[in-house]
Amino acid sequence: MSEVSQTVGILGGGQLARMLALAAAPLGVRCLAVDQAPDACAGQIAELVQAEWHDFAGLEPFAHRIDVATFDFENVPAETAEWLAERTRVFPNPRALTVAQDRLTEKNLFRACGLDTPAFVPVDTRPGLDEALGRIGAPAILKTRRFGYDGKGQFRIKSPADADAAWRALGAHTGRAGLILESFVPFVAEVSVVAVRARDGDFRTWPLTRNWHVDGILSASLAPAPADDAIAGAAFAHARAIAEELDYVGVFALELFVSADAIHGQELRGQRLLGNEMAPRVHNSGHWTLDGAVTSQFENHLRAVLGLPLGDTSARGVSCMLNWIGELPDRDALLAVPDAHWHDYGKSPRPGRKVGHATVCAGDAGTLAQRLQRAARALGREAQVQPVVQALAAT
Repeated sequence: MSEVSQTVGILGGGQLARMLALAAAPLGVRCLAVDQAPDACAGQIAELVQAEWHDFAGLEPFAHRIDVATFDFENVPAETAEWLAERTRVFPNPRALTVAQDRLTEKNLFRACGLDTPAFVPVDTRPGLDEALGRIGAPAILKTRRFGYDGKGQFRIKSPADADAAWRALGAHTGRAGLILESFVPFVAEVSVVAVRARDGDFRTWPLTRNWHVDGILSASLAPAPADDAIAGAAFAHARAIAEELDYVGVFALELFVSADAIHGQELRGQRLLGNEMAPRVHNSGHWTLDGAVTSQFENHLRAVLGLPLGDTSARGVSCMLNWIGELPDRDALLAVPDAHWHDYGKSPRPGRKVGHATVCAGDAGTLAQRLQRAARALGREAQVQPVVQALAAT
């Protein structure tokens, strides 16, 4: 019988840590979360330790109480992960965290692993932005290299005339890690691979997921995504190559653009995958697995970091995850829809904040579309559901 760790330490105490703790209980595993906020929502489910990320004296007792450490979000300082790795096992490893924290390093890794990306140029000065626009052209997206998520730290440049406004909005961040200018991709779909890799190298993926965003925040995810076998197979292969290059352990998400347009003036034949970013943790686009897969991303992440055999990642049918942003809608109306599942994160309402999600499941695309339309009418969420229903109709 292999050794099984009994306490998993989670750096970060948000909804992902909360859902990890819920998945840990049936396995007989405890979770101990650490967060800078004393009221982080994971504390409603698991024991919560309040500590600053560089307060190593405050983190020392946490390190000695756990058997393995993992992450709730990717902006934990890499030096904190490295300090912790000297005291206990840390999965994924600090290198994976470091790579994912910097968009420039991340895109260089993608290309080294054979995954193409939108054109990009690092930007550190205002004249450098003009030079980058001269190389890439407009439209383009100016982003902070670090600390950007859910649409934060980004500015869309429609023409060179927007450069001053973009620099005023983001230029102050250059003192920390600089900026990156990326070409705008005329994609036909955004998809993600949610994958898991075990300590022994066993690698598995859930079905390809299609995603829709509003104001840079995930609004809905559909799985399995309507996609041909070649696109799905290429996406899985890219995820595996990245995981093996990083010697990754645990769940991660690889976000991709499916592009069928000209890039750099060259006509593309068929569809093409371009790497957008990766998240070294369980991911919003994998939340559907809680209700729509044989084994959820949260359970498999725990299995991976604990050295347990991985679970089956097959879909049980077709599922759509709907994100609740800012405030929760009518729970009872949603639950009146067959095979609908409610997830409340225990957070207070706030504009732009992820406060919960729901998953609607079905055995086939037509039934799922009907259930989603019923949910949309009951909740007044027609705009959120419409693109998913259209995608289902095209299958």
